[in-house]
Amino acid sequence: MNNYEIYIRPFGQHAILVEWPNKVEEAILEDILQFMAVLREKMDLQSWELVPAYNSLTLIRRDGVIDFSKFRQQIQDWYGAESTAIKSDRFLWKLPVCYDLDLGIDLTEVSEFLGTGVQEVIAAHTAHQYTVYGIGFLPGFMYLGGIPPSLEVPRKANPRLKVTKGSVGLAAKQTGIYPQDSPGGWNIIGNCSVPMFNVANDPPCFVSVGDKVQFYAIERAEYELHLIEAEVGIYKIEKIPLDA
Repeated sequence: MNNYEIYIRPFGQHAILVEWPNKVEEAILEDILQFMAVLREKMDLQSWELVPAYNSLTLIRRDGVIDFSKFRQQIQDWYGAESTAIKSDRFLWKLPVCYDLDLGIDLTEVSEFLGTGVQEVIAAHTAHQYTVYGIGFLPGFMYLGGIPPSLEVPRKANPRLKVTKGSVGLAAKQTGIYPQDSPGGWNIIGNCSVPMFNVANDPPCFVSVGDKVQFYAIERAEYELHLIEAEVGIYKIEKIPLDA
């Protein structure tokens, strides 16, 4: 770990929030994930849940109230102790997106805002690998960072009451996939045919914080086929191991 200056504070009676510098950087995310690996060796994970996101780590105790003053010092000591890097399994997930205009309902508006063509937006969106900085808001909703400046568009001024499951959106420096129908204010540029969350699976969300995602464009017929394959459980998601 890099021994950043961290701030530890109570987050209710049953949780502690550990905060790193308020920056979106892969080095900070890596430090958080390494510290999580240390905590998994030190703590009883039957009693604790660890939730990483961007520049923070929330420790939630399932079975009792936390003695904050005592545990705060323990966390600080664990973080300051020397430790070797712990390798974890991480993957690049290749996810299909159909960018048809009836699915990418904001795609034309986004291209006009960016001063470029629809195909250029699609090409830029599929050219990059995005880092999973957090999973939340909805079960399985990935906050993907690493958007190039050429794709940065603000959130919509008036969020929609319903955004369709699978919708792929842009908002400021992030992109992501809506795992279920929900309200939302991101700019929708396509739809991913792969379900991102299924409570019947173990784990329900196959992607983890620290993984990477790259999108690729598919035609409408392939999109419809993927939906059928996913529904019957035979669609195979392409994943590539990453060095960690």
